[in-house]
Amino acid sequence: MNGAADAFDLRRDAFGRLVLTDAQGRQHVGVAVVRSFPISAPDEGISVVDGDGHELAWVPRLSALDEPRRALLAEALEQREFMPRLLRVSSVSSFATPSTWSVDTDRGPTSFVLKGEEDIRRLGPGLLIVNDAHGVQYLIDDLAAMDRHSRKLLDRFL
Repeated sequence: MNGAADAFDLRRDAFGRLVLTDAQGRQHVGVAVVRSFPISAPDEGISVVDGDGHELAWVPRLSALDEPRRALLAEALEQREFMPRLLRVSSVSSFATPSTWSVDTDRGPTSFVLKGEEDIRRLGPGLLIVNDAHGVQYLIDDLAAMDRHSRKLLDRFL
């Protein structure tokens, strides 16, 4: 752990890159923001790293930051982690893989190709990640809350 939550400043430069200024006044251009636990504790354990992946600052909780830094970190995390929530499975082209899935997400309807059954991973009770052929991850955060048709289709692949 290289930096405490109050030992850095954060801003965007003219090119939209994140710039971290550390406690010694050194500027680090083009830093990335990474969650330690993106599913189980998304607002805890945030790391700000340089281009080589070296940690420059550690944020135990987003809520511990002032509003400008919290907003910049939240925006950077949202840009980095595109993970739509899968709400409903409308249809699958085949129960053999690869298969094309038509789904509804929190960002609207879409379709994707599931390459193999191993691309559906259980992360906990009722918590799943579905990876499509392009690397997009879809989150199912409560399998039991999905409609019966969706659960039935998913059960064929689990």
